Amino acid sequence: MPRFSVIVPAYRVQAYLHECLESVLSQSFMDLELVAVDDCSPDACGEIIDEFAARDPRVRAVHLSGNQGLGAARNAGMARAGGEYLVFLDGDDTLTPDALWAIAARLKETGEPDVLVHGFARTDWTGRPVPDQVTAPLSQDGPAPFRLADRPELLRVLMVAWNKTYRRDFVRREGLAFPDGYYEDTPWTYPVLLAAESIATLDRVCVHYRQRRQGSILGTTTRRHFDVFTQYDRLFAFLDRRPELACWRPVLFRRMVDHLTTVFTRPGRLPRGCRAEFLRRARTYYRRYRCPGARLALRPRLRHALVRFGLHRTFRLLRLAMTLRRRTAKAAVTSLRALRAALLQAHYRLQLCLPLRADRAVFAAYWGRGHGCNPGALEAAFREFAPHIRTAWVARPGHHHATPAGTRPLTPGTAAYWTALARSKYLVNNVNFDRRLVKRRGQVFVQTQHGTPLKHMGLDLQERPAAGGGMDFADLLRGVDKWDYVLSANRHTTLTWERVYPGRYITLEYGYPRNDVFQRATSVDVAALRAALGVPDDVVAVLYAPTHRDYRRTQRPALDLERLARRLGPRFVVLARAHYFQDGPLTTARHGPVEDGPARDTPDGPAPGGRVIDVSAHPSVEALCLASDVLLTDYSSIMFDYANLDRPIVLLTDDREAYEAARGTYFDVRARPPGAVARTPDELVDILTGGHWRGSRSAQLRAAFRARFCPYDDGRAAERVVRHVVLGQSDEAAGLPPVVPLAERHPVPSRAAADRARSRLATVPPPAGPQTVTESH
Repeated sequence: MPRFSVIVPAYRVQAYLHECLESVLSQSFMDLELVAVDDCSPDACGEIIDEFAARDPRVRAVHLSGNQGLGAARNAGMARAGGEYLVFLDGDDTLTPDALWAIAARLKETGEPDVLVHGFARTDWTGRPVPDQVTAPLSQDGPAPFRLADRPELLRVLMVAWNKTYRRDFVRREGLAFPDGYYEDTPWTYPVLLAAESIATLDRVCVHYRQRRQGSILGTTTRRHFDVFTQYDRLFAFLDRRPELACWRPVLFRRMVDHLTTVFTRPGRLPRGCRAEFLRRARTYYRRYRCPGARLALRPRLRHALVRFGLHRTFRLLRLAMTLRRRTAKAAVTSLRALRAALLQAHYRLQLCLPLRADRAVFAAYWGRGHGCNPGALEAAFREFAPHIRTAWVARPGHHHATPAGTRPLTPGTAAYWTALARSKYLVNNVNFDRRLVKRRGQVFVQTQHGTPLKHMGLDLQERPAAGGGMDFADLLRGVDKWDYVLSANRHTTLTWERVYPGRYITLEYGYPRNDVFQRATSVDVAALRAALGVPDDVVAVLYAPTHRDYRRTQRPALDLERLARRLGPRFVVLARAHYFQDGPLTTARHGPVEDGPARDTPDGPAPGGRVIDVSAHPSVEALCLASDVLLTDYSSIMFDYANLDRPIVLLTDDREAYEAARGTYFDVRARPPGAVARTPDELVDILTGGHWRGSRSAQLRAAFRARFCPYDDGRAAERVVRHVVLGQSDEAAGLPPVVPLAERHPVPSRAAADRARSRLATVPPPAGPQTVTESH
C-alpha cells in the first residue's frame, strides 16, 4: 500500500497537465501512486495521461466515458486509490519540490491525523507565485493533533480540497464524497473538518495554485453559479444528520451569507438579467438557515441585511456609491501627491540657490536599502578619518534601524532629503540618486559601484534586449556625467567602467571599501557570526548566492536546495542568499537556525529543513561571507569579493548558454574560474562531498584568480578613498596608505579551515628520542 494517492482530475488542461504530473512524479518522497482521471476531456489530456502511465508504473490512468464534472472525477479517483492518505491536485496546479516529503514528515510527527492542512501559493497567468495571506491558522505551535473546536480559526483558510491531505480510512468511515456541480468543495471541506477527530497543520507552501487568465470555472459567466445554493443544502443536511455538530450552525450560516454575497458581487460570474433572481433566492436561504449567533461588525451586518431583505436595487446603489467613493478618494490622493511633489521640487530649487555645506556628506546604496556595501564602508571611514564631515544616510523607513549612531537617516522624497542633496558637498552612492538631482559646482559625487563586472553592463546592454530592453541609455549617460570619481578593484574593472560608462570622471583603483572587513575580521568575529545565524561549529557552511536571471520570468532557482542539503548530508548547511532584485527567499520552506545535535529522522532520510537557512534578509552579505566556509555561486560578482578571503569557491554553470545569450559575460568564467566548476547539480554534489572544493587544484585556481582581480583589497581601500577625495592626499608621499601585497595579507580563515588545521596538528606524532637544540652555521 503506497503512503499517498495523489488524485488528479483533468479536463481541458492539456497545456498545464505535463507540469502538474511531473511535479508529482519528481517528488523526493517516492512512495506514492498517481491516479490521473481523464474526465472525457476533448483535448489531449487523455493521451498525456496514457503517456505518463506507460513510462511510470506508479501512474494509474482512469478514463471516464462521459464528462461528469470535477466532483465525479475526484470520486472516480478515490474509488481506485489504494494509498494511506489522499492528496487532491487539480490538473493545472503543481506540487512544490519536496512537498510530499514535508507532508509525510508532519503526518508522522503528529501521530497520523485524519486531516493535515498545509499552505499554498497562488500563481497568476504570468507564473509569479504569491503566498496566501491567511497563514496564521497554519501555525505549528501548540499541541497537535487537535480538533476543529480547539482552533476554529482554521475555517479562515481557503475552503478547497487541494490544500489538505486526508487519511483514506477516515474518508471511507465518514462516507465522504464530492457532489456534482460548481462549488463542490463546500459540502466536502466543511464536513471533513467538522468530522475529523484529529487535525494537524503544516506551515509550508506545498501547492502552487494556478489562476489562469481565462478558462477557470470561477471566471465563467453562467447560471451554474446558482449551484452554490444546492451545495449549502447538502452542507446543512450533513449538520442535520449530526446533532452533535449543531453548535457550528451559526458559524456556517455566516459563512454561507458571505459566500453568497461574494458570488453576487464578483463581476463576470452571474449572467446579466439574473442577478435579482440570485439575490431573491439568497433571501430565501437566509431565512431557511438563519440561526442566532455572535454579533456582527457594521459591514458584515449591512451585507447580511441586504441579503435578508433581498434589496437588489439598494445593493446596486450601495456598490455604485462605494465605487464612486473609492474613485473620488483615489483622485484626491493623486492630486495631493502631485501637489506635494511640486512643492518639494520648488523647495529643492530654492535650496539650490543657498551655499553648499562643505562639512556635509550624503550616502545611499541599492535604491534606498539599508546601510551597507561600498557606501556603508565609506560612511564609516568618513566618520573615522574625516570626523569634521557630518554624514547622512538615505534609506526607506523600514531600513532606518540599520543606520549607525551619529549618522542622520533620511527618507527619500522628503524635504530633508532634497535639502541634503542640494546643499551637501559630498554625494556617495553605488547606484544613481534621483534622476532630478542637479549636480552643483563644487559638489563631489563618488560612484562606488557594487561589484567587479562579469556580466555585461552599461552601454553594452544596448545589444542585449533581454537585459537592457527597458533601459533609457540617454538618461544613463546623463547620470554618468554627474560622477566625479568611480571606484575600481582591479584593472579589468577600470577598463570596463570607462568603456561602458564613458565620462569625465576619475577612476580610483583603490579596491572596494566593502571588502576591508575581510582583512580585519578575527576568528572571534567568525564564531560570533556563525552563532548568530545558528550554524554549528562542526558543519561546513555553504553560502549559496546566485545572480539575477534576465531571461527568466520568475527567479525561482533551478537548484533544489532542500534536495541538495539532503544529498550533502548532516556535515553541510546551506545559507541561501537571494539576489536583491528578487522578492522572497530562494526556498519554499521556512527554515530557522540550525540546531546542534543529530538531524531528526524522517520518512525519507534525515531532515534537511534545519540545514537550509534563508539569509536573504540579512543586512550584510560581507558578514555572511565571513560566516561561511565555501561560496557556491554562478555568475555573481560576489565571487570577486569572496576571493579576498582566500576561501574555496564553487561555480554552478548549468545554464551558461542561456545566460550568455540573454546577458553576456566579459570572459568565460569556466575557462579561468576561481575554483571547481560544476555543470550539473549531480556534479556539484560530487564536488562538495568528494572534497574537490578544497583540493589543491581549487587552491591553484583561486590563487590565480586573486592575483588577477584582488590586487588592491588589502583592508585600507575606504581609508585611501577618504584621504584622496576629502583630505587631498593623492599619493604615498602625501600620506596615502601603500597597498599591502597579496603575499602579506592574512585574511581570517574559515571555521572549517581552522578546524582542519588543528586536526592536522593534532595527528602529527612527536619526534622519537630526546629532543635537542643545536646551532647551525
